Amino acid sequence: MSSLTFVIGTGRSGSTLLSRIMNAHPDVLSLNEFMASVGDAAFPDGELTGEEFWQSLSRPAPHFERMIRSGVPLPEFLYTRRPGRFTSQTTGIPALSLMVLPHLTDDPDGLLDELQAAIIQWPERIAVAHHQELFGLLCTRFGRTAVVERSGYSTGWAPGLRAAFPNAKFVHMFRNGPDCALSMSRHPGYRMISLLREIKAHAAIDSFTDLTDDHVRELPPDLSPLLDDRFDPALVRDRDIPLRTFGTLWSALVTDGTDFLGQLPAGQRTTLSYEDLLDSPTGELTRLADFIGVPPLPQWLLTASTQLDHSRRGSAQRLPAAELGELRESCAPGMQVLEGQPIR
Repeated sequence: MSSLTFVIGTGRSGSTLLSRIMNAHPDVLSLNEFMASVGDAAFPDGELTGEEFWQSLSRPAPHFERMIRSGVPLPEFLYTRRPGRFTSQTTGIPALSLMVLPHLTDDPDGLLDELQAAIIQWPERIAVAHHQELFGLLCTRFGRTAVVERSGYSTGWAPGLRAAFPNAKFVHMFRNGPDCALSMSRHPGYRMISLLREIKAHAAIDSFTDLTDDHVRELPPDLSPLLDDRFDPALVRDRDIPLRTFGTLWSALVTDGTDFLGQLPAGQRTTLSYEDLLDSPTGELTRLADFIGVPPLPQWLLTASTQLDHSRRGSAQRLPAAELGELRESCAPGMQVLEGQPIR
C-alpha cells in the first residue's frame, strides 16, 4: 500500500459516483462505505486478536439491519440487490458484505470467506495495525497500490481517522448546498438521520448509549417505534420533515469538514466540488489522481467523464419560490464557509 486517502463529506454530493470512478482505476483499491459499514466498533481500545478483529468487521450493523427488515433499505446497500447466502431476516448481513465487498467483486461471499480464513490467524495487536494489514491484503488480492476510502455522511469520523492514520490524506467533497440538502430530504438514510437527531433532542442526550427506558417512554409515538427491531416504513418515508432541517444539517457538516481540513498540513488535504467535477472532469480527476499518488490514465479519465450525470445540477431551482428561499436561508452558513475556503 503506497498511500491511504479518505474522502469525507456530507454525502449526496456525488461521492458514490466518485467511488465507482476510483474503483475503475487499475491502481486504486476503492473501499466504498467502509467506515459507514464497520464504524467505531472496528476501532476498539487496546489490542485484539485476529478473531476479535474479524468479528468487528463481520458483525451485522444493527441500524442498517433494522432498516432492511423494516422495508427501507438504502440504495447504497449493494448486497441486497444481488443477495447471497446472508439475509437480514435470518443470519444478518455481515458489515463488510453490505456495501464494501460487492463494490470490489461479483462474489462477495467468496471474498468474505477468503478474508476470514486469513484474518482469524492474525496475531494480537491494536486495531489500526489490523486495518493496515487488511488494506494491504486487499491491495495484494486485487493488484492495487493506493487505498481510497469513501463513506457518505463521514465528516464526524475525520478526527478519529486522522488520529489513527496520521500519514493519511483527506479529500473534502461537497456539493451546492440547496441541491445537496434537497437530495438528503428524499433519501431514506438522511430522513432516518434527521429523525434520530430529533430523538436525541427530545431525550436531551448526545449519544444513544445514554438513552434509557424512561427516555423512550417519553418519546412521541411517531418516534419511539424507530428504535424497535422492526418499524413501519411510513414513519420514515411519509413524515413531513421541513427542508430547512436538511439545509441546517448540510451547513453543519460542511462547516465541520472545512474546519477539519484547515488543521491538516497542506500536502495531506484537498477539496473536490461536485460542480467543478461536472465542469472539468479531466482537470479535476487529474488533480485528484496526482494528490492520491496514481497516474491520471487517459482511458480512465475518458471513461470517468462519460459517467457524470449533469441532470442533478440545479435540482433545487425547480422548487416553489418560498421553499427555495427557506432552503437557501438554512444553507447560507455553509455556503459562506465554502466561499471562504481557499484549499484546493
